[in-house]
Amino acid sequence: MTLNDKFFSRLIWIVSAVVLVVVIILKLVPPPANKPSFIYLLPHLIGGINATCSLLLILSLVFIKQKKIQAHKVTNVITFMLSAVFLIFYILFHLYEKDTKFGDVDHNGILSAVELAAVGSLRYVYFFILFTHILLAIVVLPLILISFLRGFSMQVERHKKIVRWAYPVWLYVAVTGVIVYLMISPYYNF
Repeated sequence: MTLNDKFFSRLIWIVSAVVLVVVIILKLVPPPANKPSFIYLLPHLIGGINATCSLLLILSLVFIKQKKIQAHKVTNVITFMLSAVFLIFYILFHLYEKDTKFGDVDHNGILSAVELAAVGSLRYVYFFILFTHILLAIVVLPLILISFLRGFSMQVERHKKIVRWAYPVWLYVAVTGVIVYLMISPYYNF
């Protein structure tokens, strides 16, 4: 490992830790009183970005299987940039809005017995998908950054080794992001 690799490796872990800390802090601090009007567009944009990233990740795999290296690289850079926009939108939205409760039809922030009965066991399915999505989203960021570092520095064999793990996790996170959005969006109060 070169000095440059050590620097970028440390940077990757620092960036990953900072993102995690920021997301945790967002859960703990109260939202500002005044909310910009565009804030309620963000969940829909986030869902669209996740869907687009899912398709681009599949396209990237097709390109690399066809040995279209440049198309693979460009597709991954676009996907990475969209993921960065997703992260900015996610942080911005959760700065102003706290979590929506799955099944909260009357949008009062409390699930009544009637609301709980109405969603039934689907609530457990939602929480399983959400939990695995969040857990793997934490894990995938450093994997993506390391795979990008290795890919762009043409460490092809090392890139392949990490992508074997990073790719399915990234795709799972993108796809489950869409599923979580589709499941929670009926309960948004905006």
